[in-house]
Order: sequence, then structure tokens, then C-alpha cells
Amino acid sequence: MTKIIEKNISPSDYYEAALEKGSLVMKPYCACGNALNEDYFCEKCHRKCHCNQIICNDEAVLELVKNYIRKSSQFSAFKVKLARDL
Repeated sequence: MTKIIEKNISPSDYYEAALEKGSLVMKPYCACGNALNEDYFCEKCHRKCHCNQIICNDEAVLELVKNYIRKSSQFSAFKVKLARDL
């Protein structure tokens, strides 16, 4: 019998998405949880980060981001999750 070995899925860099004053705001974070500056370089891990996931703080933001993903080519490469589902 062949044993199935699951790949270790490591955390990825992400954007934290929220609505502030009616506008979508996305803040970048390293997989380690460290907030990133405009250059996306993590001072803690000493590496350049590439955010490909968006974590939404509530369902309204999730639906808004899903809409952007469906309609905009700039968002099409992103995966989206709800924060409470992590």
C-alpha cells in the first residue's frame, strides 16, 4: 500500500483587507506576521515578500474583494479568505 504524504503548506505573505470610511484598505504583511513597508521587505525575516493572498476581516469586505477578483485583472491572481476561517 502506498502511503500518502501531504505537503507542508507554509504560510504565505498576505494583505489584511478592511473597510475604512467606506473605502477598501489593504495592508501588506509577511508570512511571519510582520507589517511590511512600501518596499515589501521584511525586516524580521530579511527577505522581499510577495503578497498573493488577501485576508478579509469580515464578510462584507470578503464579498467586495471577491467582486474585485471577478471584475479586475489586477486582482485575478489573488486568493481570498475570511480571517475567522484561518
